[in-house]
Amino acid sequence: NGAICIQPCSPSFHGETSFVCEDRKWQMLSDACASLDVQSLFQVRMLLGTYFGFVLPGDGAKHFGAGSHSCQADFSCIIPDILSSPAIPGNIADIVELLKKISLQLSENVTRGKMQSYSRIANHILNSSIISNWAFVKDRNAGSILLDSVNLFAGKLLLINGSESIQEPFIATKGYSIHRNTSAKSFDFSMEFNSTGNITGHVVIPEDELLRLPRASKAISVAFPTLGAILETNQPDPALVNGMVLSVSLPEELQSVLLTFEKLNKLGQAGAQCVGWHSAERRWDPGACAVRAHSASAVVCECAPRRRTYRSFSILMAPAAPRSALLHGLTRAGLALSILSLLLCLLIEALVWHHVTKTEITYMRHFCLVNIAASLLVADVLFILAAIVHNTALNYQLCVAATFFLHFFYLALFFWMFTLGLLILYGLLLIFIKITRSVFLAAAFSIGYGCPLVISALTVAITEPKNGYLRSGACWLNWYETKALLAFVVPALSIIVMNLIVVVVVVVKTGRSSFGEGCKSQDLSSMIRVCKNVALLTPLLGLTWGFGLATIIDSRSLAFHIVFALLNAFQGFFILLFGTLLDRK
Repeated sequence: NGAICIQPCSPSFHGETSFVCEDRKWQMLSDACASLDVQSLFQVRMLLGTYFGFVLPGDGAKHFGAGSHSCQADFSCIIPDILSSPAIPGNIADIVELLKKISLQLSENVTRGKMQSYSRIANHILNSSIISNWAFVKDRNAGSILLDSVNLFAGKLLLINGSESIQEPFIATKGYSIHRNTSAKSFDFSMEFNSTGNITGHVVIPEDELLRLPRASKAISVAFPTLGAILETNQPDPALVNGMVLSVSLPEELQSVLLTFEKLNKLGQAGAQCVGWHSAERRWDPGACAVRAHSASAVVCECAPRRRTYRSFSILMAPAAPRSALLHGLTRAGLALSILSLLLCLLIEALVWHHVTKTEITYMRHFCLVNIAASLLVADVLFILAAIVHNTALNYQLCVAATFFLHFFYLALFFWMFTLGLLILYGLLLIFIKITRSVFLAAAFSIGYGCPLVISALTVAITEPKNGYLRSGACWLNWYETKALLAFVVPALSIIVMNLIVVVVVVVKTGRSSFGEGCKSQDLSSMIRVCKNVALLTPLLGLTWGFGLATIIDSRSLAFHIVFALLNAFQGFFILLFGTLLDRK
């Protein structure tokens, strides 16, 4: 297709070098190589360091400084340099990386100016005249990365007057404010594909879908007339993309959207198939869309966003949780094991109850343990039901009810763990003060269920009238509008701090009497006993939930969310292990 075959070479290279492409040998002088490839490659690389402080791997990294943030307002200052650099494979790869970095780090409050500059940069490497150069980009996943980056950035576009439209020849972005009382919304695109003419696309959100929205939201659509030729799949026999690529960012309450594609090739007699791009697996997914209508010139597709039955467990304490197959897998496995473990724990407690509660202190301890297990069991089941309610029923009142009880039982879990911590302090420090069973039960129920009821009831009463109780995309407490999530996070973290003090007291009490008074073997046994006490108390007092603070501080870190899910989605199993199975009685 007339593409020039080139490869990067070192700027210190002297003499001639050879380039081989599809069995054709090209001779180029080193000066020509430097002027065509390396110089422009460094030019793009230096933009990332000069204006944003980004660092890319490779030779260009050594040119970066600390970076200046004067360009971050709308990125317009880098446009002339980007557009003047030739769209050769090395530059394409770096521009894709630049767009990815901007999307990940500079996508807060995306104004019209930011989106215009971003679109101009993307348009430079999506031009139909240079599409053949993508075949020589080293990273075969670059097209998919570009699509994900544009979707992420465009999804944060601010709609100042209720709508927005940014049009470039090879990328167009449109956004509308939508709510349940509006009629069906549509996005129309007519874009240049090559010198011979235009190609059109059409997006429609049906009116019955808009009725699912609990509050005003926004819908963003991006059209790419040339991206279909760039996306490389892992499928052995990839199909031809015979139309533009339409990307739609919708509220998660919506279940389907109608897309109309004009065919590029209207002469072929082959049937059409509607597909969605699966970024993680790098393939076209036929299960995402279905053909609604088909003619010689156009195809109408009905597409449904991918939905997961379970949310990430870390959503309980984090303002937002990243989408990750590993994270959702850990949540599913952890909840399943936790629920089975808690059922077994309660069954064992029922069978041996009369044998292990002969003294007042053991009765109080096992009473707390049973209520901790019961609260966590109900909360874990509700966590699953809340996700199912949100994904299938999509009933707003049902989602409010699920969130209220989810909030109540997870708070009950923490307040019963707090009660157990107070009981441990009582057993260690107040051994000569006796508490009757009736006084203990009254105090324990007031703390364990009374406090959570007051907090959860006040939260829904204060925030629900303002439509600020639920977060968008899940049946759980809102963060960005009303900070309702703090009604769970603050009590939980406060109890964790208190229980941490309890553990410190236990360590001091159990270790002080033995350390340094005997031989090394006695010191070692004392250390082992202290470690065992800490291991036993950590899940029973909920100390692992303290890692939720990391997900609050940096909600974008996938590693923090994975560690949190590992520590806490499996809490029911740890309660069975340390609270029941390792109890000698």
